[in-house]
Amino acid sequence: MTTGSHYTVLARRFRPQAFDDVVGQEHVSRALRNAIRAGRVAHAYMFTGARGVGKTSTARILAKALNCPNVVDGVPCNQCEICDGISAGNDVDVLEIDGASNRGIDDIRSLRANVGVRSMRTQFKVYIIDEVHMLTKEAFNALLKTLEEPPPNVKFVFCTTEPNKVPDTILSRCQRFDFSSINDRSIGDRLREIAKAEGFEVAEDALELVARRARGSMRDSQSLFDQLLAFSDGTVSADDVHRMLGTAGDERLVEFFDAIIEHRPGEVLTNLDTAFGLGVQPGELMDQCIGYVRDLMVTLSGGTEVPLCSVANRHRDILMRQGTRLGMHSVMAAFQILSDAKNQMFRSTFARTVLEMAMVQLSLLENLTAISDLLSGRLPTLPELPAPSNISTSSTAGAASAQALSAPVGEKKNTESLTRASSLIAPPDASDNGDEESSEFDSDESDDDLHDLHATSPVATAPLLSATPATPVASEAVSASPVASSAPPQSDSPADITATTHAQPPVVTHAEPAPVPLAAATASTTPPAPAIEKPAPTAKNEPVSSLTQADCPRLFQELLKTVGLTISAGLKMASDLVLVAPNRLEIQLDSSYDFAKKVLDQPDSRGRIEAEILKLIGEPFTVNLRLLASTRPKPQPVVEKPADPPAAAGAKSNNASRGSSQATESTPKPAARAVEATPPQRNLLGEVDPSRDPFVRQVMEVFGATVVKVTVAPAVKVAETEAVADH
Repeated sequence: MTTGSHYTVLARRFRPQAFDDVVGQEHVSRALRNAIRAGRVAHAYMFTGARGVGKTSTARILAKALNCPNVVDGVPCNQCEICDGISAGNDVDVLEIDGASNRGIDDIRSLRANVGVRSMRTQFKVYIIDEVHMLTKEAFNALLKTLEEPPPNVKFVFCTTEPNKVPDTILSRCQRFDFSSINDRSIGDRLREIAKAEGFEVAEDALELVARRARGSMRDSQSLFDQLLAFSDGTVSADDVHRMLGTAGDERLVEFFDAIIEHRPGEVLTNLDTAFGLGVQPGELMDQCIGYVRDLMVTLSGGTEVPLCSVANRHRDILMRQGTRLGMHSVMAAFQILSDAKNQMFRSTFARTVLEMAMVQLSLLENLTAISDLLSGRLPTLPELPAPSNISTSSTAGAASAQALSAPVGEKKNTESLTRASSLIAPPDASDNGDEESSEFDSDESDDDLHDLHATSPVATAPLLSATPATPVASEAVSASPVASSAPPQSDSPADITATTHAQPPVVTHAEPAPVPLAAATASTTPPAPAIEKPAPTAKNEPVSSLTQADCPRLFQELLKTVGLTISAGLKMASDLVLVAPNRLEIQLDSSYDFAKKVLDQPDSRGRIEAEILKLIGEPFTVNLRLLASTRPKPQPVVEKPADPPAAAGAKSNNASRGSSQATESTPKPAARAVEATPPQRNLLGEVDPSRDPFVRQVMEVFGATVVKVTVAPAVKVAETEAVADH
């Protein structure tokens, strides 16, 4: 080792001198050695790859292997004068040309003029052109012919980091070898050898940090390691590396992201201020955070063999725990936030502020869920709560509050959502329960009929919604469909056509959560305004029970608002929503509604409806579709004619008018006045039946339309002769 002004850096003193010394490029070394052994050395080679991976060093080794008089099996002796001259770069027959400074056509003309001159003391004259992609277009064109047919004793070796800038005409005349980036383990092993040769004691964590920092370049790692040895006093630790580079330690990065995942922005800012006080640079810390998010993605994706780029491998378990709590979608969003902040730091003089804003934004980032999952009805994981039981509202609310406090952040949000949804079926006031239900729903059935309906279910009958017995409701009376008024009541006769589909579970990607106690759901301190009007609850605690038939109309109206446009259009054609079992609902639909049947019979539609019911009520329900026999009125022949026929009508219309006037005169006057006072009702749907018109039905199915009103077609004036001919 030299000292003082004649000191030679590590990258030059420990430069590879043989093919076996080139780290990480075994495929190139093997190919070149075999070519030398077999005498199949090409006239031109193209070495491509990142900086500091051994391209120029391999070109020198190739020149020594071709010209060394003591070469054995493609390995130069590195002891003779020729090997020493080539290693030092001053041999007259091995010319190294910098393509960045000798890039013009005049330089290539000079090269062409000297190519024909024979070598002075070696067998081959070797031209090594580094950064060959910097040559001009004219220089490349001037080199083409010489490169294709050089003298037999001339070899060309081109080195470049950007092969895409080299013309294809040059590439096609060379044998190309791509040098790969060197892995961190190989760099660490080489640095350990250098430290031992230099007499320094270096910690393994420090070697790993330098190897990661080099990013695959052996020359970069040696230059950084040379600087680190000058910084230390004989021993090198990981803290020395962080102080020299201005980076944060692994433990500090873990603390940063623990505070981010637990949504503590104040602690994040405190940790940042402490790090900046210790000499951490904002740009370096931003790069570390981006690498840390990348490592979260790697561990969360199951890449156990993929090396980490921000922290040591011993922290992999901590990364898995943090990534699981954060979620893959949140990790991707965090990467986007940090990437945008990194771009802003280049254009801003407030690098620290940009970093602080990005880190606080990460700490406020909620757990994200894919939009496709929400649109398809798949819900995020809900907290597992105990099954409903007959306990007081106060005790259940206390248990729910305790569980919500101890649950993670994502589960707290789901618990609050269930609390808001429970207002749909909260128990009404016992003092006026019966009056309100009797005023809202009309019933002609008895308590025994409702008891028989629940007794037929294989599942135990759920208790009623309120504390006092509610008036049973018939299925015809609770119809919530907007078009139910235009269709006659449905009957339960054997003539009904029943087409019950198989029960489909909600489309979710996780195990279905346990039923949520309604008392626990109503324990929220700040519930939003309920979607359905309900009486104010009484002060005393009352037992809470499951959904009843009396709640089906209100549930139906809420479903129309939340299930989406297409499913809502199909539900509007339904005649009723019936509770046939404690956890099974039935949508009754006239079999003549083809569009509604097609929409509601799809598994995705039923899954969406079941998911919305789970969010509104807090209990899982199975929804089936029942098709009833069509009872829509059939088209009837037209009996009446317009009272005032057109003035230009034909003879047939005039005769009909005269006959009508005579009949009117023959009737008594009081009867005539009665007809004028109350004109007869006309069944326009009987004249024009949209359900039987192919064109109208197709339009209704395509656009999801509903017939609101059918009017008489406007009168058209025709000639009298045409009217007589038609008659």
